[in-house]
Amino acid sequence: MDELKQQIKECIIKSLELEDVTPEKIVDSEPLFGTGLGLDSIDALELGVALKKRFGVKFNAESADTREHFASIDALASYISAEQAKAAN
Repeated sequence: MDELKQQIKECIIKSLELEDVTPEKIVDSEPLFGTGLGLDSIDALELGVALKKRFGVKFNAESADTREHFASIDALASYISAEQAKAAN
């Protein structure tokens, strides 16, 4: 799971062009939006596309669960891991 979290952090930094952020500066349990990393709704759209390309997972913009999936690196890693496990079966 740690490797997945590292990959997610690198995907966030690359896709959102966060110049002054390193994977080490992103705390797994901190919020990605508002306080914490400080991303906004435009970032969420770009990040959703990047994560879909990188990990093959889809996010439903109308689903209330999507907000929970984007809450933190921990939440994203859990969602991506679960979705990849479903796809493997």
